[in-house]
Amino acid sequence: MNSATIYDYGFSKYKIEKYTGIELEQLQIAGQQIRDYFNNDLDRITINISLHGDNVPNLFNEREILHMYDVKQLVKMVYVGQLCSAILLLMGCVCMIFNPSTNGWILALKYLGRGGVFTFSLVIAISILAIIGFDRLFLFFHLVSFSNDLWVLDPRHDYLIAMFPQGFFFDCTVAIACLTLLGGGIFSLLPRVIRLAWKK
Repeated sequence: MNSATIYDYGFSKYKIEKYTGIELEQLQIAGQQIRDYFNNDLDRITINISLHGDNVPNLFNEREILHMYDVKQLVKMVYVGQLCSAILLLMGCVCMIFNPSTNGWILALKYLGRGGVFTFSLVIAISILAIIGFDRLFLFFHLVSFSNDLWVLDPRHDYLIAMFPQGFFFDCTVAIACLTLLGGGIFSLLPRVIRLAWKK
């Protein structure tokens, strides 16, 4: 959500400038305003750009604005979940390491490795589902994540979906999956690497 590179890649790959008539520079400005929105305290998003030489106070209509608010709440929940997971992981490692009744370091590494394997396996399973039927997975995600139908948009009239077609989200899913697999792989291999280093 906060990577300008992903936005620019999507704009280029899906020829958003040609499809929407919005110049690339203005698309990049809109992308920056969207990223800013996810990191500020405002409830309503404002996408102020220039379109065909005219200033547009807000590119998004009311339906898109309300949907973006829902998305923002979802993003906040993800951030909170990540923070809580990191805190719990850190607390668990500290408790195991400083527990006098156990060999803390070995136990901590053991569970880190298992967590890495679990994460790796889970992402592989989800990736297979995404490859087989991303359309259904994408639909299921929206049905579960949102309590309304504001996410049902028309690319002929709604700039939000015109700027970010479904293919863009598939690419984001692939990127997130790759990064998560990398992290899971590192955690799963970390105990073995450390054991080998200790033996030397």
